[in-house]
Amino acid sequence: MHAVVRTYSGPGAKELFDVIEANLAEIKTSYTPSRVLSATRWFAPRQGGFAVTVCQDRTGVDESLRLAREWIAKNAAHTGAAAPLVGEGTVILS
Repeated sequence: MHAVVRTYSGPGAKELFDVIEANLAEIKTSYTPSRVLSATRWFAPRQGGFAVTVCQDRTGVDESLRLAREWIAKNAAHTGAAAPLVGEGTVILS
């Protein structure tokens, strides 16, 4: 398994997560790459937030990153949130 963490902070990050929260139903149906095992999002109202996605392999992580980038560009570009800090790697304990 492979996982990726996307951390959004700074100007526009809270607004980005407000948009994400308002569109959870759409995200759940459209943002599900075939290799994703699970995805969880947490957010702090004042600081932005982060998303964790666990996939079968690196290809799934890459697909997850692409889908997130496209969704944000289409639906939340107006927030002005910066690109996330991305950390990814092999899951060693599940």
